[in-house]
Amino acid sequence: MSQTVVNEATGTVYLAGQVPNDYSLDAKGQTKEVLGKIDTLLEEVGTDKSKLLQAQVWLKTMDDFGAVNEVWQSWVDKDNKPVRAAVEANMAHPDILVEVMVVASK
Repeated sequence: MSQTVVNEATGTVYLAGQVPNDYSLDAKGQTKEVLGKIDTLLEEVGTDKSKLLQAQVWLKTMDDFGAVNEVWQSWVDKDNKPVRAAVEANMAHPDILVEVMVVASK
């Protein structure tokens, strides 16, 4: 599986869903880790969070939405907030609390 795919014709960057490495963290900690991974992947292909177009967020429980949203709001570029959806979902591992997938321009 690719972590990033870049459509050079359109300048669109697609990231695979990112999950935390440290499952022992709470929802805020997992979200910070995931967003850090997104920053790194975007940088590797020559873009950054200021060029996000779309984000999809999966939460193990919507009870964590407030905590995740707090971290998101402090991370996202204030001048370019992407469209975003957040849903509750069964995760690939029972200790994953959050997964985020983004699309950005280059």
